Amino acid sequence: MFTRSNQVYIANVCFRNTHVTTIKSKLVDKVKHFTFTKMVRAWIMDEDSMVDQRKPHRLSDEHDISLDYLRQLGVLYWKFKPSTFDRDPAFIEMKKSRGYTYQDIIEVSPEKLDNYEEKLKIFYEEHIHTDEEIRYVLEGSGYFDVRDTDDKWIRIEVKKGDMITLPAGIYHRFTLDENNYIRALRLFVGEPVWTAYGRDKIDENHPSRLKYKQMISCN
Repeated sequence: MFTRSNQVYIANVCFRNTHVTTIKSKLVDKVKHFTFTKMVRAWIMDEDSMVDQRKPHRLSDEHDISLDYLRQLGVLYWKFKPSTFDRDPAFIEMKKSRGYTYQDIIEVSPEKLDNYEEKLKIFYEEHIHTDEEIRYVLEGSGYFDVRDTDDKWIRIEVKKGDMITLPAGIYHRFTLDENNYIRALRLFVGEPVWTAYGRDKIDENHPSRLKYKQMISCN
């Protein structure tokens, strides 16, 4: 593990023996006491499907989710300054260490995306990918929803400056919020892979699901 002013890294490694388990415990304790600037907000969602998906859908203030819990689900988070991120040594080091070699920009709004309402519905369908999904918000805001180990929806609010990585195999979806605008940098390991596998089209024996469940069992 190593830290910077705006990030914390922990290797996704299974800790099997007593000595290493003790090391892991110390690392996790250190992370729990690490102070994040303007930390990302997340919460358990309500189940009111009749309300616009762009609403917050916060179950209650008592059901806010910590960054540590997101990390246990394999979700990673960074904060970078949009005006200087591409020159930030921490951003450059992060890209190199995680093997992100390709990037492009996506802009989603009623004015910028053809068939906006239909596309937003597609983004909101529950699915997985065989690769990580990495987004860095340059402008605007939105919500990434991920399933936790109890199959509850966790809503993650992303705003300008937030970077989020969703692991391969996690059930998730995306929607804009009521501002109806986001401009985000997409990063990939190698050439982009766009395939989404809807939850209704796969089962729990899908290779990405098996790998994901093994990973979080070690967290």
